[in-house]
Amino acid sequence: MKITHALLKGLPKVELHCHLDGSLRVPTILDLAKKDKVTLTTSSSYELSKLLVIGKTRGSLEDYIKRFDITLSVMQTPAALRRTAYELIEDVAKENVRYIEIRYSPILHTEKGMSLGESVEAVRKGLRRGRKDFGVESGIIVCGIRNISAAASLKLADLTVRYKNKGVVGFDLAGAEENFPAKDHQEAFYMILNNNINATIHAGEAFGPSSIHQAIHHCGAHRIGHGTRLKENKDLMNYVNDHRITLEVCLTSNWQTRSIRSLKYHPLKYYYDQGIRVTLNTDNRLMSGTTLTKEFLLAHKLFGFKLHDFREMIIMAMKSAFLPYAERKKMIRNIADELEQDFSLMPEFIERKN
Repeated sequence: MKITHALLKGLPKVELHCHLDGSLRVPTILDLAKKDKVTLTTSSSYELSKLLVIGKTRGSLEDYIKRFDITLSVMQTPAALRRTAYELIEDVAKENVRYIEIRYSPILHTEKGMSLGESVEAVRKGLRRGRKDFGVESGIIVCGIRNISAAASLKLADLTVRYKNKGVVGFDLAGAEENFPAKDHQEAFYMILNNNINATIHAGEAFGPSSIHQAIHHCGAHRIGHGTRLKENKDLMNYVNDHRITLEVCLTSNWQTRSIRSLKYHPLKYYYDQGIRVTLNTDNRLMSGTTLTKEFLLAHKLFGFKLHDFREMIIMAMKSAFLPYAERKKMIRNIADELEQDFSLMPEFIERKN
C-alpha cells in the first residue's frame, strides 16, 4: 500500500504534545483582536502568517517562543479560550485524531483579570463542545513555566490538583530550558505526584541529557517532551527504555529550534529501533506550519517508516496517554479495530497484502 498524505490523514491518530496557544488559526487571531480591541502589528492575514509561521527559518528556542506574544495577546478572555479550544478540536477532527492532550499555561491568560480557574473552565467548555460536535476525546495538561518562577509553578500545580478528574489530566513544565533547571520547580512536582497526577516535562530540547535526568529523577516525569538529546547519555537512555518513559517527538519544531542540525539526523528512528516508546506530535500547529498528518508523512519520507510502524506508534501513544487504564484500554481496542478493518493492519504489526 503506497503511503500518501491522504492515506495518513485517514489513519486514526493520537496526539500527546500540542500547545493551545501555538495552534490558533490566523483568521481567528485577527477576529479576536478586532473584538477585544487588541492592537496587532498588522491586520493582514498574509503578513500575520509571515510573522507567526516559521517555515524554513531557523532560530533558538527563545526566538521560537517570542511568537507566542501575539497569540497570547488575543487569548485573555474566557470567550477567546472557549473558541480557540473548540476550533483546535475541529481542526484535528479533520485529520482523524481520536484523542489529543492539549497543553497551556493558565497563568499566561490573566492579563485582563481572568482567574486561573476561569481559564481552565473556558478551555474545558470549548473541548466539551468539540467532543460533542466532532467526537474527539481530549484532556488538558497544565503547564508551569521554567522562566517565570517556582512559586507560579506551585500555584499552577495546586490548580491542577483542583481540576483532577475534571478535564485536567496532567502537569507539564515548559518555557526556556537553558539556565532554568527543572529541579527549581521540584516543589510543584512533589504536589503533583503526591496527588497521583501524571507529569510530563519539556527536556532535552534546548539543553543536554542532564535536563532529562532532572525531569525524571528530580521531578518524577512519566513522559518527556522532545527528548532529542537523550541519545547523548546511553545509560539514561536505557533507563528511559526500561521504565517505558515515553518521548513526545516533534520533528518539525525540533528542526526549527535548532534542537537538531538537520532533520535527517533526528534520533527518532534510532530511538524507535531501540524499542523506546516514541510518539509523533505537532508541538505548535501554527508556528511550525504543520499537522499531525504532515509529521507522519515527514517521518515516512525521512526514515522510511511503514504503515505497521505507524500502527505501533499510534498504539504506543494511546498506551502513554494520561487517561485511566480502562479508558485507554477501550480506546486502544477501538483504534486497533479500525486499523485492522480499514487499513489491514493486524495486531501483530504485520501488514496484510491486498
